[in-house]
Amino acid sequence: MTTEYSGSGDPTRTMELLWGAQPRPRRGPRPRLTTEQITRAAIEAADAEGLAALSMRRVAERLGVGAMSLYTYVPGKAELVDLMVDAVYGERSGPVETSGGWRERLAGVARANWALYRRHPWMLQVATVRPALGPNALAKYDEELRAVEGIGLTDVEMDAVLTLVLQHVVSSARLLVEAAEAQSRTGLTDEEWWAAHAPLLAEVFEADRYPVAARVGAAAGEAHQAALSPEYAFEFGLARILDGVGALVESRSA
Repeated sequence: MTTEYSGSGDPTRTMELLWGAQPRPRRGPRPRLTTEQITRAAIEAADAEGLAALSMRRVAERLGVGAMSLYTYVPGKAELVDLMVDAVYGERSGPVETSGGWRERLAGVARANWALYRRHPWMLQVATVRPALGPNALAKYDEELRAVEGIGLTDVEMDAVLTLVLQHVVSSARLLVEAAEAQSRTGLTDEEWWAAHAPLLAEVFEADRYPVAARVGAAAGEAHQAALSPEYAFEFGLARILDGVGALVESRSA
């Protein structure tokens, strides 16, 4: 599903653009656009059409300018994707809530990121193993770490716990996006798709041969009215992760 890799552009130009460190020309006509306008147009294009369809030409069309003019501001798509990701990270509603227990705070982090991927599903197509460390990315990381600050974990464990939670969000959000894409491509809801395939399945499936699968699959299908529920998987997995973190925290105070 990944189509782009963060940090794959010119690192110097990317950091200059992310941090506003590039020199401003003292002479010449006033720029028609800003990197912020270009980034916002790119985000809107990706939201509407997906990351694979994103190009400098598509962004230029949205802004009503020639594609070549964008290269005056942004070197290329790789650097633009880094700007887009950092801008989306800046959509946080505010600092992580510090009141209440760590469990509530960490759950809040997870749900905020779940909402982010629902708003911008194309973010799931950007691999961030080599992140472009822009101001919003660093602010997000700092704020989210505060959810587990002072609960008895080492710094390395704090980072690992946050990574664990965020990766769970990514995998659950990917299920959600794939389910939506399946319905869009087939024109069928999950209920309609299963209804169409149920007669054939009934002919070939031997419940006695797969008794556990038959029982559990029927129970899950009845509960979700589908083969799976991304929302349920997200909440169930999050609760189990928090249970595990809780056991780790308790072991430090024992």
